[in-house]
Amino acid sequence: MNKPNQTVLTEFILMGITDWPELQGPFFGLFLIIYAISVVGNLGMIILTMVDSRLQTPMYFFLRHLAFIDLGYSTAVGPKMLVNFITNQNSIPYNWCATQLAFFILFIISELFILSAMAYDHYVAICHPLLYPVVMSQKVCWVLVAVPYVYSAFLSLIITIKIFMSSFCDHNLIRHFYCDNLPLLTLLCSSTRDIELIILIFSAFNLGSSLLIVLVSYTLILRAILRMNSAEGRHKAFSTCGSHLTVVIVLYATLFFMYVQPKSSHSFDTDKIASVFYTLIIPMLNPMIYSLRNQEVKGALRRIWKNLHRLPM
Repeated sequence: MNKPNQTVLTEFILMGITDWPELQGPFFGLFLIIYAISVVGNLGMIILTMVDSRLQTPMYFFLRHLAFIDLGYSTAVGPKMLVNFITNQNSIPYNWCATQLAFFILFIISELFILSAMAYDHYVAICHPLLYPVVMSQKVCWVLVAVPYVYSAFLSLIITIKIFMSSFCDHNLIRHFYCDNLPLLTLLCSSTRDIELIILIFSAFNLGSSLLIVLVSYTLILRAILRMNSAEGRHKAFSTCGSHLTVVIVLYATLFFMYVQPKSSHSFDTDKIASVFYTLIIPMLNPMIYSLRNQEVKGALRRIWKNLHRLPM
């Protein structure tokens, strides 16, 4: 089929999550609550791990960056989505669309490798506790977060520039609730084969390599846990690993579903449902799963609460 003539676009129209007017209000209220919980939870975790001296360990260093990333990509998508629920014109300027795509790719790829770094950190802590201070030094921790940020920024720029330097057709309706690469590809008049290949190859590499690190780390952790003599120690380790693996499974399953399949196999309605999980639900759940069930975090919250009550009125 021939595509329409190329044109110079100044804005895009986001189709949103639903076309049913009666669902706009309930969805706005629901996602506003979810986004507010995500912001409070992740921002609170960033502040807590910075101000409490007992949380200055590699585990909480990675947790702080995970919270920053979750806050980043939920904010790249959430506010604009909420505005679209209460406005009649769901438009997004051309440059804002490119910016939203770039930041979303940056944060979502960074999350994959931060989760891998956290899995490696757990492996060293459980399997080599005596070497932990040496292996997970401050320098190593910074390398494990800096490399994913730099790599993600590089890949984000490549994909965003490739898409937005291409020729768009004269229709500008994006069948999604944010500017994602797959819906944008359907609007291009020029060939998308090279861009699709870049997305497919790097998506497979990012998902496969980061997941491999997680699986290898947790396989070794499981072996170490099964050798523990203390039932309490095994229960605590299994509980920690189970929470982490739950988030990993949900995130990786939705991303594999979204990106590691041919474009012809995609249903945008199904993709939108999957996107809600990793753009809004997972950033809300992560502070709860990684933090609120943690006794050290609860202790830090109690100490801060007591200190606040001691301040003179």
